[in-house]
Amino acid sequence: MKIKAAIAQFSMFDNYEKCIEKADECIKNASKNHADLLLLPELFEGYYFCQIENYDFFDKAEPANDSKTLKHFQAMAKEHNIVLPISFFEKAGNVYFNSIAIIDKDGSIVDIYRKSHIPTGECYEEKFYFTPGDTGFKTFKTQAGTIGVAICWDQWFPETARILALKGAEILLFPTAIGSEPVLPKDSKTHWQNTMKGHAAANIMPLLAANRVGEESLGNSSMTFYGSSFIADQHGEIIEEMNREEEGLRFAEFDLGEIAKERIGWGVFRDRRTDLYGDLLKHDASND
Repeated sequence: MKIKAAIAQFSMFDNYEKCIEKADECIKNASKNHADLLLLPELFEGYYFCQIENYDFFDKAEPANDSKTLKHFQAMAKEHNIVLPISFFEKAGNVYFNSIAIIDKDGSIVDIYRKSHIPTGECYEEKFYFTPGDTGFKTFKTQAGTIGVAICWDQWFPETARILALKGAEILLFPTAIGSEPVLPKDSKTHWQNTMKGHAAANIMPLLAANRVGEESLGNSSMTFYGSSFIADQHGEIIEEMNREEEGLRFAEFDLGEIAKERIGWGVFRDRRTDLYGDLLKHDASND
């Protein structure tokens, strides 16, 4: 199967309707360019509210089966014949998740993934809002191939990408919200990209990463998101990349069938030694 994949990068408003309008424009432009799949950034419905702890922000969450956001993008996916992984703040009973719904070209929701790894720290107070996901890692069969999707902090863990690959993913997707690191004396942009390039190369499959840009201030907190969204090929080479400030789309075409043959040829799945990997389940795998 040959597909045309796209990523979107844009700044957010502290206004739900304006953010949805911006996402809609990206979808329309991607469709005009005959994209089969478009990845939008994490939690694009507004400012990244996890900068601060505020109980009022729980009002932003919606149940998946009654979400105006998901209903809207189901209609957009069907109208524009495009696969849309949609990030949203999910309310499920008395708990809350950082979730993503995979919407197929016909507007149907294939399934939902709930973010597994939940970060905490200055400006990334996600543990205040989100329960660790209970879905496990999932792949989704869509009209744009079998896609493996995880969310932001998930992307730092090689186990995430490998499990998605083992479950049949043909392409990896990581919507994200990352920027200034107030407690780290470094710019994490290159480290962030290198980590995911390694996932693409190690698993011999393309990877899409979509981030936001711009400064966002909430209360006494402020962050600058550094964009740098990119598409990597199955060798981990960046073939499309955006800078730290621009808004827009990038596209890449992949022959998933040919890449699957290459994956077989490398033998990295054939030669796995699962009998030796038990130490991955231990906090301390030092020699006894």
